[in-house]
Amino acid sequence: MPELPEVETTCRGLAPHCVGRNIVTALVRNTQLRWPVPADLAQQVAGQPILNLSRRAKYLIMTLQHGAIILHLGMSGSLRIMDSNSPAGVHDHIDLVLDNDTCIRLRDPRRFGAVLWTQSDVLRHPLLENLGPEPLSEMFDETYLHGYSRGRKVPIKTFLMDSHVVAGVGNIYANEALFLAGIRPTMPAGRLSLARYARLTAAIRTILARAIEAGGSTLRDFVNSAGEAGYFQQQYTVYGRAGESCRVCSSSIKQIRQGQRSTFYCPCCQT
Repeated sequence: MPELPEVETTCRGLAPHCVGRNIVTALVRNTQLRWPVPADLAQQVAGQPILNLSRRAKYLIMTLQHGAIILHLGMSGSLRIMDSNSPAGVHDHIDLVLDNDTCIRLRDPRRFGAVLWTQSDVLRHPLLENLGPEPLSEMFDETYLHGYSRGRKVPIKTFLMDSHVVAGVGNIYANEALFLAGIRPTMPAGRLSLARYARLTAAIRTILARAIEAGGSTLRDFVNSAGEAGYFQQQYTVYGRAGESCRVCSSSIKQIRQGQRSTFYCPCCQT
């Protein structure tokens, strides 16, 4: 599933091509995504200028003059800049056609993505209003995490992946950040000291920044807005490396299941 770095990479790739342009129409070939695409989407967006493109957690927000489009890539989706006359494939469900004969095309083989419309305050949309702070923002620091975790017995990795705690730290990057911080993923969140949370918040920022710089990770079929694969997976220290040697101490990387997700860690480096 595309995580925060992949969505941020998509946002940065799309913005120069669409911000300031007008939407001519929306071509909806399949309305049955994770949630039904609004039946009047084309009517609502036609003729509107795109004022901004931003990211909130794993969602993209396209701000128009009179509303906003909320986009989610689901488990296998991608948004690409295409020639608007380019033939659509079987998994190309929606085109936002722009006034320069290009389009933003949503390709989503598994149809877990979303394209929604709102004319209200977009940050108060039910999908967005209860999200925690952005992990790259000033609001996210050790004091916040330490205070929020008091009395919590949930494992620290599960705690980090709760979008109400922090927005957008998914499975891959939670694994990698915990390794960098030297924290075992099974440690109860409420037992971590302020000093360890300081190391963890710094590790999360570092890992996310590295991943964004590398264009995200390519697991299965993530590509950016130009159709290019990310390559942060080449830098993984623990994720997907069960049974391989730790790059730091040469111990064997372990794999367990937490909350239906695979967790990878080094039993020596992470305590």
